[in-house]
Amino acid sequence: MNNRAEHWQNIYANKQPNEVSWTQDVPKTSLDFIKGFMLPKDAAIIDIGGGDSKLVDFLLEAGYTNLTVLDISQHALDRAKKRLGVNADRVKWIVSDITQFKPTEKYDVWHDRAVFHFLTTEDEVQQYISIAQQAVTNFMVIGTFSESGPEKCSGLNIKQYNEAALSLILRQYFDKLKCFTEDHVTPFDTVQNFLFCSFRKMAA
Repeated sequence: MNNRAEHWQNIYANKQPNEVSWTQDVPKTSLDFIKGFMLPKDAAIIDIGGGDSKLVDFLLEAGYTNLTVLDISQHALDRAKKRLGVNADRVKWIVSDITQFKPTEKYDVWHDRAVFHFLTTEDEVQQYISIAQQAVTNFMVIGTFSESGPEKCSGLNIKQYNEAALSLILRQYFDKLKCFTEDHVTPFDTVQNFLFCSFRKMAA
């Protein structure tokens, strides 16, 4: 197990949702993006770094039928499965470091809230983009810490982004649709500023 996987396994083994900053009761921004793409309910959607996020719960409730959740931590996915109960069987679960992910299918929507900013080297960023451009057929949503956001998360260094910088990194394969910043209030009442951007895959 690499150091990154070990770090996240430890976090999810020892902390409850109300003890980590990224917890959301309702992932409204992510849901609004995905529903706004107006895709059929059988569109393939993958949540990158989904952990035990409730996004998958709300997507199932909204009638989406082709859902995948990827996370580096088996503990995180086990918690999500336990929460979903019998509905967990309606979701595909993948344990992988995103930089080592080898997609076996294509996805209409690639959603990532708070994985991309943990990739702090040029190599990691390029690996991510290479994997995404192979896997994505239609849309991408990325949420990262903005330049007004934290400089660290969960004890790890992160990379902050503004709209121009994120768009520039992805422009070889993805056209920007819209971007905005948004405050996320953590379970312990601190505020983290996020940049959310949506992109459309360019025609080959």
